[in-house]
Amino acid sequence: MNTFIESNKGKHFTLSDRISIEAGIEKGWSFKKIADELGKSPSSVSREVRRHLIFSPHYYDDRSRRKSECIYFSSCSKQGVCGNLSCSSLCSKCRSRKCASFCPSFTTAKCELLNKPPYVCNACPKLRRCSHDFFFYRAKHSHDTSLELRSSSRSGINLSPEELDQLDRLVSPLIKKGQPLSHIFLSHMEDIPCCQRTLYSYVDKQYLSVINLDLPRKVRYKKRKKKQLDTPVPRYRKNRTYRDLLDFLASSPDSSIVELDVVEGAGGKSGPVLLTLFFRNCSLIRYILPS
Repeated sequence: MNTFIESNKGKHFTLSDRISIEAGIEKGWSFKKIADELGKSPSSVSREVRRHLIFSPHYYDDRSRRKSECIYFSSCSKQGVCGNLSCSSLCSKCRSRKCASFCPSFTTAKCELLNKPPYVCNACPKLRRCSHDFFFYRAKHSHDTSLELRSSSRSGINLSPEELDQLDRLVSPLIKKGQPLSHIFLSHMEDIPCCQRTLYSYVDKQYLSVINLDLPRKVRYKKRKKKQLDTPVPRYRKNRTYRDLLDFLASSPDSSIVELDVVEGAGGKSGPVLLTLFFRNCSLIRYILPS
């Protein structure tokens, strides 16, 4: 169980995780129990639910007389809110009591149960006779919202046109005066609505009036090469060597073996390449030059 919990720490919630959260809330489980089932921390489950609340305003039904409550209902003394000036009774005692439609001071009273876990009405036993607005957690809505937010945060400019123009008018003149970008960021950190790495990225992508040539130090550096990671060895090739092939041929001399190899030209990968096929049973080598 501990291994499962460690493997899920720091990872995003999947659709399956969110379906389990919704099902757990419907069953009346605590966030601790739901978190143990998913291998997450209770605080992560709590944040997930509170970030993706679905607001569903209460409705008015003429037959059941169900209506939203106002926080001023007990002390309300208004009359004629609906426009009927001949009515002398208080609006709070009216049978229709459509305060939400007419009264500009109408403020929905929030249910006190929403101030503590699970913060939603999914499994509330009073749901059918409640007169407050509703809040729900739905796995599909939560997952779609999360994916959209993740996609939008990684693409484009995360500033409004006005903020970008203000940033350009602040940074570009200072760069043209010869000030380094790191010094500008430290001196005007409170006025720059992004981090230093993002600021370099805006200059590199020409979102501002200046370009990389205006940064005297940056153009002197060579472009950094990405570190090539070692290609992992497939599972079927582990602990297997050429000696294993020779031993197999010695034990099965009638086996038909074809060895395949690639021969590169002097120009490396950009030059001509030969595909070689060596048929061991007849000592034949075939060369293929791809077109």
